[in-house]
Amino acid sequence: MEDVLGNEWVISPAGGATGDAYFAQFNERKLFLKRNSSPFLAVLSAEGIVPKLIWTKRLENGDVITAQHWLSGVELKPKDMNGQNVAELLHKIHRSEELLSMLKRLGKQPLKPEAILFDLKQSLTDFAHLAEISEIRKAIDLLEQELMQVQYEEMVVCHCDINHNNWLLTETNQLYLIDWDGAMIADPAIDIGMLLYWYINEEEWTEWLTRYGIEPSEHLYRRMKWYVTSQTIMQIIWYTSKNSDKEIKHWLQYLHHLLIKN
Repeated sequence: MEDVLGNEWVISPAGGATGDAYFAQFNERKLFLKRNSSPFLAVLSAEGIVPKLIWTKRLENGDVITAQHWLSGVELKPKDMNGQNVAELLHKIHRSEELLSMLKRLGKQPLKPEAILFDLKQSLTDFAHLAEISEIRKAIDLLEQELMQVQYEEMVVCHCDINHNNWLLTETNQLYLIDWDGAMIADPAIDIGMLLYWYINEEEWTEWLTRYGIEPSEHLYRRMKWYVTSQTIMQIIWYTSKNSDKEIKHWLQYLHHLLIKN
């Protein structure tokens, strides 16, 4: 990274799963750098969904480095996820034709429920003991039974990981949604379900959906539960691959409560 900016810049890792993100500072100038970001980043920046993209540089080895404004701000707390600003930004994302057009040009195909179910079953073959757990068996049965009831044709751009840690609120109250590596063309119920189930009391769902801009319906609720159930199994599989017993236990308990929920 020093070769890109010069030796006067102080560069430090920004964390993250890939290790390809960095903070850079020179006097009062601050940048967030990332290696080999998707071209999708430029559209997200233009739409005001992520901090402004300043420049993109291609290195001799073929790597592409992007620089964005490094903004002072805070991650949202779980209690902040019920805010009007969150509902409005998620609605903007789901309704953006520019984002959808770019993902299509990048070759993204719509993520269908049957593909998610197939991938889950394939993943479980690598962890045979998980497939024997009663909650997971019941959950897979539920996903199979409900498969035809959760079909939905109005596919949009979904972030697919709207954890509160991925929402950045700046000192000027500008809200951004960051970390778009897992974005897909999919049913908006993927994002909505995760947000409501994880962060919003059920008695407040109708109010939140009104702020977002849609009417609640039985079909929406079925789709939300289907996707949250599938996402929960994915979490269990992922933490099993990491041998994280505490997280495995947490998500199995969550799955149990999800299955007994109407």
